[in-house]
Amino acid sequence: MRQEHGSPDSELRYRKVAAELREAIVSGEYATGAKLPPEGTLAERHGVSRGTIRHALAVLRADGLVTSRRGTRRTVLGGPRAQSFSELLSFTNWARSIGETPGGRMEQVERRPAEPSEAAQLGLEAGAEVYLVLRVRTLSGTPVMVERSLYPGPVGRLVAELPPDVVSHTEALLTHGVLFTDADHTIDLAWADTDDARLLDCPPGQVLLRERRRSTDPAGVPVEWSEDRYLPGTIAFTVHNSVAASTLGRHHSPRTAPGS
Repeated sequence: MRQEHGSPDSELRYRKVAAELREAIVSGEYATGAKLPPEGTLAERHGVSRGTIRHALAVLRADGLVTSRRGTRRTVLGGPRAQSFSELLSFTNWARSIGETPGGRMEQVERRPAEPSEAAQLGLEAGAEVYLVLRVRTLSGTPVMVERSLYPGPVGRLVAELPPDVVSHTEALLTHGVLFTDADHTIDLAWADTDDARLLDCPPGQVLLRERRRSTDPAGVPVEWSEDRYLPGTIAFTVHNSVAASTLGRHHSPRTAPGS
């Protein structure tokens, strides 16, 4: 019998198994509504004890990916769905594509001089006028993401004039001739600060999935530098590479409890 619990590596083992099971759900190996294999089968497949499998399943339950009933085989609650480039660029388009109602609320709009790093991202001179916009984004009324977007002066002035509850800044800016056609994305983790905790109703220091994005117009001029922070279990990203093309998609992982 494997003696894993209480060992220094036990947490690494169950988190590794949880990551492997999560990837199987994301890839569609375990579809929505499907039953996961029995704990014994999963333990043999992953080369760990049943206790480790139970810990891994607890992680997936906390993320809202599987049912939480003990004594029965867990059921997959929802598998993420791949999205096109336009849906990744726009939270609103993505939300609509999965049947959710997108929402947004501006919490703060600040006009100020750009810091050197911000100016570099937007191709501006240091100290140039920029607008920082803080928003909370929702899916069908549930807060899932805090959005911090930095705009160059001309674009920021348009955003500052929008109603605070406008759903899509991207769509609103399009009517003014501001196009978002290309973007570079960086995805990693961040820790919830006081604004994140207040807007997402999570504890300060909570680990959040972070997407940083620099968007440009058809001429390659930067129009936005944004940092989005998602609650864990609400979103996943997958990357597909091929010789002909490379695509990045955003996926939805429904949560059991109860974003441009």
